Amino acid sequence: MAETAVNFVLVKLGEIIVKEAQLLGKVGEKVKWVETELTRIKCYLMDADSKRRKGDARAENWLNELRNAAYRIEDAIDTFSVEIEHKRQKDHNFLERLIRLGLKTIKLPVLHTLGTELDDIKKVLEGIFESRVHYQINPLQERGEAETVLMPHRRATYQDVDETEVVGLDADKNNVCKLLLNPEIRRRAVVTIVGPGGLGKTTLAHMVYKSVKANFDFHVMLSVSQQFSPTDLLRKMLTKLKGFEPKTRDIGDLISELNGLLSSEKYLIILDDVWVADLWNQYLKHALPDVGNKSRVLMTSRLIEVAQSADPTMEPYELRFLSEEDSRNLLVKKALPYQKPGEKCPDDLYELVAALSTKCKGLPLALIVLGGILSTKDTYHAWEKVLKTLNWYSDGKDCINILAMSYDDMSYYLKACFSYLASFPEDSEISARCLIRMWVAEEFMPQQGRKTMEEIAEDCLEQLFQRGVDSLIYLKYLRVRNYREIDMSECSLGRLKNLETLDLRNNDGIYTLPTDFWTILTLRHVLYDWTLPEAPSTADLRNLQTLEWIPFDNKKIPHLNNLRRLGLEYDEYSELDVDHAVPHLLGGLPFLISLKIRGPDLPMEIVYPRALPNYQNLQILRFEGNWSESVTLKASLFPPHLIKLTLENSNLGQDPMPELGKLNNLKKLKLYSGVYKGKQMICPAGFPVLQSLNCSDVEVLTVANGVMPKLKHLSGIYKMKFEMPPELMHLIQQRGG
Repeated sequence: MAETAVNFVLVKLGEIIVKEAQLLGKVGEKVKWVETELTRIKCYLMDADSKRRKGDARAENWLNELRNAAYRIEDAIDTFSVEIEHKRQKDHNFLERLIRLGLKTIKLPVLHTLGTELDDIKKVLEGIFESRVHYQINPLQERGEAETVLMPHRRATYQDVDETEVVGLDADKNNVCKLLLNPEIRRRAVVTIVGPGGLGKTTLAHMVYKSVKANFDFHVMLSVSQQFSPTDLLRKMLTKLKGFEPKTRDIGDLISELNGLLSSEKYLIILDDVWVADLWNQYLKHALPDVGNKSRVLMTSRLIEVAQSADPTMEPYELRFLSEEDSRNLLVKKALPYQKPGEKCPDDLYELVAALSTKCKGLPLALIVLGGILSTKDTYHAWEKVLKTLNWYSDGKDCINILAMSYDDMSYYLKACFSYLASFPEDSEISARCLIRMWVAEEFMPQQGRKTMEEIAEDCLEQLFQRGVDSLIYLKYLRVRNYREIDMSECSLGRLKNLETLDLRNNDGIYTLPTDFWTILTLRHVLYDWTLPEAPSTADLRNLQTLEWIPFDNKKIPHLNNLRRLGLEYDEYSELDVDHAVPHLLGGLPFLISLKIRGPDLPMEIVYPRALPNYQNLQILRFEGNWSESVTLKASLFPPHLIKLTLENSNLGQDPMPELGKLNNLKKLKLYSGVYKGKQMICPAGFPVLQSLNCSDVEVLTVANGVMPKLKHLSGIYKMKFEMPPELMHLIQQRGG
């Protein structure tokens, strides 16, 4: 991080010299001296960092001194900049007055403070430069920044690379699956995958989990890591299994609750990256009951003791290093992301790839990271240079050295972004949006033309992905916002095999989805402003819970038994047998809690399908579109437990309030524009539990005494006249009525 700190300070020094040249006066000479000294010291950084990685404590001490000095300079500059800017904001003619009066005769406290601090720092830098001789730190030629820049035509994203293709683990997956599904073992068995870091244990565990979880009533996969809390681990396990967080934090209660939940069901628990052998004996064996129903626990660990303590009768599954052929294939896949899946290594690169992959000694993480480095290089010569400049040792640190090389190969601001990730807990989920904002707040991003800092940060995040983060093979939630006219038919969404939520709302012009999208078995929520392309009859959507929007037609979408939320699009020009289509569709959705229907005109059979009153679980209902004149609003035809109702553009000829007041469970009512042709709505009775009312597009709203006793929120009322009981008038005053 010393190089990163020095580079940041050099950039800030250059900016302050240009921006405040007149104001700095003689202090400017001190600033320039500091800039010159840091530039001179920079050429010693590479040698110092190389010695530090070899365990040279003297070099590490020298780098720490330099880094602290750089931070001290940065603080001094930031303090000066903030105070000067504050003076400018209070007095817009601040600088002009100083120039007019003569800068030499004006003594600013902030300038004096900066000059004094730089005098002290100057002595520190002189000492650091002189001590390089004692620490035997020699100058090395600086690496050119051009080598770290991604070439535009080489740039790859998840759309170009099949992240779900894993090299060399198919046989291992089959072997572990057989162990977990062995019908001869009825007891709760614990299988442990062991091996050194970077070998692919987590990847294998994910593959196994996807393959076998359908054989178990309960299943969950959790990461443990070195720094873990037993209480948090058990709470997270319960939350994943039950769908909501437990109220207790008492570890005894958590163990009892887990034991009770799993005692009557066949379960699969996968715990990734376990470091503590006592975890099983102290907590897990009491929480995970053994009732002889073939339940299983799968753990991954670097420690053989973990496997021996959990289940001594089960032999640990030791993951092997990749073969030479698999190593080459994995390296090519990562180094040449623009190639089509299955395409072999170009002949002119074969020998070079073989030599590079041999250096990684079959370690997948090393191959992935090295491939990420090579993917940023655009010529054969650049690849050859990587091979020649690799600093290899015979002390078992091969993977560490490749990781270090990947870090060294980054630009200084990319190093800062990467190192910043260390501030998050191990194995924690990080919001990309929040991370980008944090990077920008830390001022990690250099200015690049007209790009915003956020756009540059997004580029940095993509570069880190390309350098070896496989964030997308495990991506579960994808939201796209504010895009226009995107053709997604060629996107590789189908490769996101763990995707659970796709949210494409609030985009202008995303009309298509790729054909392989419906092959994702893990889909739970699909949200879309437009009408979704039709799912093939072979699609397996058994996990789907939210689906918006799909065409309202005679075809029954397969495997939607677990659907909770549905949005239907009705086209008045389609040939639809509404009398049969609606019951046919809704009849296969016993767990439906939310139904939205929209279209230019909604006939009787859609507004009041025969099955609707029988839906005991349906709580949310929304109609957008014109009701035919033959439709009369009747409370008895709505679901019995309706909690929220939204109407828009219904064009009713009858005041809806008298009937809606009979819905005894209704808590939220939204009546948007065009609901009622009349100018006055009257609520003579009812609405016993209504808490929120949005009522617009009428001139007068009359509420009788005793009606809406639970009302707390009233909106959409700005141009409306009211006749309401005294106890509700405060709601009008709060809204400015």
